[in-house]
Amino acid sequence: VFWGAALFLAWHGLLLLFLWTRPPSSSPSSRYTHLLQPPKTFPKVPPTLPHNLTHPTPPVLPVLVLACDRSSVRRCLDKLLLYRPSPQRFPLIVSQDCGHAETAGVISSYGSLVSHLQHPDLTEIPVPPEHRKFQGYYKIARHYRWALSQIFRVFHHRAVIVVEDDLEVAPDFFEYFQAAFPLLLDDPTLWCVSAWNDNGKEQMVDAGQAELLYRTDFFPGLGWLLLAELWDELEPKWPKAFWDDWMRQPEQRRGRSCVRPEVSRTMTFGRKGVSHGQFFDQYLKFIKLNDRFVPFTQLDLSYLKKDQYERSFLSKVYSAPEIRVEELQGNKRRELGTVRLQYSGKESFKAFAKALGLMDDLKSGVPRAGYRGIVSFIYRGRRVYLAPPEDWRGYDPTWS
Repeated sequence: VFWGAALFLAWHGLLLLFLWTRPPSSSPSSRYTHLLQPPKTFPKVPPTLPHNLTHPTPPVLPVLVLACDRSSVRRCLDKLLLYRPSPQRFPLIVSQDCGHAETAGVISSYGSLVSHLQHPDLTEIPVPPEHRKFQGYYKIARHYRWALSQIFRVFHHRAVIVVEDDLEVAPDFFEYFQAAFPLLLDDPTLWCVSAWNDNGKEQMVDAGQAELLYRTDFFPGLGWLLLAELWDELEPKWPKAFWDDWMRQPEQRRGRSCVRPEVSRTMTFGRKGVSHGQFFDQYLKFIKLNDRFVPFTQLDLSYLKKDQYERSFLSKVYSAPEIRVEELQGNKRRELGTVRLQYSGKESFKAFAKALGLMDDLKSGVPRAGYRGIVSFIYRGRRVYLAPPEDWRGYDPTWS
C-alpha cells in the first residue's frame, strides 16, 4: 500500500510540475493579439495637414449676401444656415439695398444668426438717356462697391464669399470654398473661386465626378470668393454699371483665371430681376445643383496650379481624337470615348455651341466656362472638348 501511495503521489507531482512549467495556452483569438495592436515602441507619427492646406489655421470666410427687394431671400439664407459648419468661421452678412420693408423684415427675423447691413444711399443715379432702362444695373454696381468696402475696409476681413439673394447653395458649398482658399493665396494666376458652371445643365455635366474642378478664363460669378488684395486693385476703378461684364474685360482679368466646378455649387431661382429673365428660361433654370458632399479639404487640389494644370489638361484635350459635329450629334464613333471638336473662328464656335446646347455668347472673346478657349462638357454621355487649334494664340476681344 505504501509503495502504491508513493507511486500515485510521484506521478501526480510530475504531472503538476509539467503543467506549472508549460507555457500558458492561448485561445484562437488571443494568438493574433500582437497583429491587432501596435507594439509598445510604435513610433508616434505627427498628424499631417490635408494635401492642399498649406495654411493650418482654418480661415474666417464671411459670406456676403447682396439683397434688395426679394422676400424670397429666406430660401437663400435657410440653406446657408443649414449647411454652414461654423458661425465663427463663416459669419453671414446680409447687405440690403432698395429699402424694401418686407425683405428687411425677413432678414431681421434671423436675429443674431446674420448681420444685417442697409445701404445708406437709395437715391436715383443719373444715367445717360440711352441707359435709362438700365438704372437697376447702376444701382447694383453702387451697392456692390459699398458692400465690399464694408467687408474689407470696416470689418477688415481677409477674403469674402459673395452670393446674391436668389441663389441656393449645395451641401458642400462651404467645404469647397474652404479648400480652394489656399489656392487663391498661393497662385497669383488665380483671382477668384466660383461655385458656378455656366454650362452646368444636368445632361451636360458628369454628376459622378462632382469632385472635378477646372480653371476658367471666364469670370463666372454667382457665388464667388475674392481676396482683400483684389478689392484693393478693383475698388479705385469700380464701374458705374454692368460690373460683372466689366470684370470680364482684359484690363481687369489681366490674364488671370478662376476655379470653377464640374457640377455647380449654386443654383439661381431668381427669374425676375433687372435682367428680366435673360438666359433664365433657356439655361439657368436647368443648372444642376450638386447634391452630394465632397470632402474637398481632404483632396489634393494642387493640380489646379497653373503649370501643373496646363500640362495635364492640355494633354488630355489635344490627345483626344477629333470628331465632326455631325458624328457627335449622330452619336457615332462611340468607341472613341472622350473626343475633341475643333472650331476655327468666332462663327464656327457659335455654331457648334448653339448646335450642342452650350451658351454661345462670348465676353471679350472668352467663351463661358472656357480655359485657353477650351470648353469641357458632356454630350450624350461622353466627354467632349470644344477647342481651338493647338497653336492657339490668345483671345480676340472683337469676338463679342
